[in-house]
Amino acid sequence: CVHTENCFVPIAEIIAVEETELNKKQRNIGRWQKMARPHAFTVYYVKKARNHRWRCSDVTFCCLDEHLCNQWIGALKELLEKQKSRPKQLLVYINPYGGKRQGKRIYEQKVAPLFSLASISTDVVITEHANHAKDNLFEVNINKYDGVVCVGGDGMFSEVMHGLIGRMQKDSGIDQNNPKAPLVQCNIRIGIIPAGSTDCICYSTVGISDPVTSALHIIVGDCQPLDVSSVHHNNTFLKYCVSLLGYGFYGDILKDSEKKRWMGPIRYDYSGFKTFLTHHYYEGTISFQPAKHTLGSPRDKDCCRTGCYICKKSEEQLAEQRKECGLKREEEEEEWKIIKGKFLAINAVNMSCACSRSPKGLSPAAHLADGSADLILVRKCSRFDFLRYLVRHTNQDDQFDFSFVNVYRVKSFQFTSKLSEDNESSVTDIGKKRFGHFCRDHPACCCNSANSTWNCDGETLDSSAIEVRVHCQLMKLFARGIEENCKDEAANSQSSSEQLL
Repeated sequence: CVHTENCFVPIAEIIAVEETELNKKQRNIGRWQKMARPHAFTVYYVKKARNHRWRCSDVTFCCLDEHLCNQWIGALKELLEKQKSRPKQLLVYINPYGGKRQGKRIYEQKVAPLFSLASISTDVVITEHANHAKDNLFEVNINKYDGVVCVGGDGMFSEVMHGLIGRMQKDSGIDQNNPKAPLVQCNIRIGIIPAGSTDCICYSTVGISDPVTSALHIIVGDCQPLDVSSVHHNNTFLKYCVSLLGYGFYGDILKDSEKKRWMGPIRYDYSGFKTFLTHHYYEGTISFQPAKHTLGSPRDKDCCRTGCYICKKSEEQLAEQRKECGLKREEEEEEWKIIKGKFLAINAVNMSCACSRSPKGLSPAAHLADGSADLILVRKCSRFDFLRYLVRHTNQDDQFDFSFVNVYRVKSFQFTSKLSEDNESSVTDIGKKRFGHFCRDHPACCCNSANSTWNCDGETLDSSAIEVRVHCQLMKLFARGIEENCKDEAANSQSSSEQLL
């Protein structure tokens, strides 16, 4: 063996096996220089590095017997063929404008060579305008693909997700405008190659925003189910959401930053600081159904990891519940809790929403696939207290340990702003809508708007009255969740029954 280190690699993490032609330099080292022309093959495999980063590594084996060499190659290729979860044909959408406009270059230089090495064939579509990928997914023959890959940021993923879920419901004759309609699960996996300003979904499901790592998760055929929330207003479908649905603080940041796209990614810092200083609060009513089927709670510090037990058991219990009483009866029988108040922020998260700046995220113990969302209510408080709350997102302290913060694990909720509750046809309300309203506590300050905006996975929703429902494991990603520890995982893989080398 040319490579002298011991290597333990599970079959599931081998990328490809190829016959190798040794060059003269390799043949002249050590014992090979006195022997006849050796035959060789190279095994390409996943090498796990720190912070959940994966790389493609390789090891070359040599032997004098050509027949033995071919036997090894044949046996290994046969084992790889048995890995049925691996994709062979992918549909790839590249957003050339997102983030730092590097999507096309990242795909061509870092991802395409790996797909080629793994013998994955691809149909690539460079998107030319907003909703190009979404519209295209309604037209293509989706059944010929083993997965859909999006190269871009969270916005690009959202577009592909809407296209794929929408296509599934259309093919199944399901009306997306009906908020109580049970949606059909998507069995076609989505792969995310991060190339945007924010890559929250990739970070929360893989543990790092790195194109090569994500490409390798796609190649080995990983599968991570994902909850999706549907958002409706007056029996009209608005959006699907997989990470953050935020009203108040995060809605205002997004609304302000949209006007400053020319600033690039720094616009989020500028708008965040400005929104913090403005310190707007909004009155409204939240009603929600607690997620009684889940095993965990938002404050139990039991984070969602690869092969999560809580997600698996919660999904089983939810399915059992629905089997016993049906979706409609379950809706009627479940109690609704109602909370009225003045809120600086209302956040509903389907995942931790972790990113490089906030490694724990908005809700560290939120789960990817347990059929629930964590509803976080930040009531009106002083600027200093609100700052203390925001700072907790960057350190190890319990961010829910404040008297003005409440968190609930829910399976559905509704929100109505104070303004929507009032009679909208009255002259005073029309005046409020048009000219803004004066804060009762700040008579000198005229707010721009009586309502905030909903931030739905980085896109704005102007409806202040919404109905939200969590759909358990509606879609699947080419991911495996965040692994406990890459080094431990690599060591544990030595006990796999399908070890090699």
